[in-house]
Amino acid sequence: MHNNQKPLVIEFPLRGEWNAPTTPAMKVPSHGTNRMGLRYAFDFLKLNWNHSLKLSYDVSILRYLLLGAPLRKCYCWGEKIYAPCDGEVVFVEDGNRERRIAHWLVDSFIGLKNSLFFNERKHNFNKIAGNYVILKCSDSVYMAFVHLQTNSVKVCLHDKLEKGTPIGNVGHSGNSTFPHLHFQVMDSDDIANSRGIPCLFEEYEIYRNGEWETVYNSIPSATDRIRFKK
Repeated sequence: MHNNQKPLVIEFPLRGEWNAPTTPAMKVPSHGTNRMGLRYAFDFLKLNWNHSLKLSYDVSILRYLLLGAPLRKCYCWGEKIYAPCDGEVVFVEDGNRERRIAHWLVDSFIGLKNSLFFNERKHNFNKIAGNYVILKCSDSVYMAFVHLQTNSVKVCLHDKLEKGTPIGNVGHSGNSTFPHLHFQVMDSDDIANSRGIPCLFEEYEIYRNGEWETVYNSIPSATDRIRFKK
């Protein structure tokens, strides 16, 4: 499946309320590059929608800017991730340490350095992905769940998963600018040579005009407040 084919329709990989600050609904390639299967990738995190600035952490803005936020104070850290389809686990990387504090300056510097100097032909992917899992859905469809919480992966290599099976937890490992789930669909488990595949989420809810509205076969924009309950 490539760019001229219909998007893959899958289940949303998270539960509860989420936001997608990086999404192919806003631009393609969503992460500014087609390298490493990133063309249609998403980033998901949780926000405090009751705060005027919609913060993603439960500390003061001053504390975050000066000292950062402990991971336990980041709303999405530790949230469960679920398989969006039936499939086989074809790669597992776990045990890479997370930075204990989410700090905008430190994390941004690491992200910039890796974006400039990481070479997918030479370097191990755990340098940027941290802890991650690759799920094979078919011979030409693979999904990567990236930046997972250390020692949270619940699946093993060659496990056969049913849709909705827990995979691991949202974390802050690797090239993560803030605790979040990076999720992408691609045509190969060889990330260095993979191409991104577009997808749609078969069902979720979006908050509009004070009400939750169910949408089908869609993807969220960067400003959408969405949720999925099962």
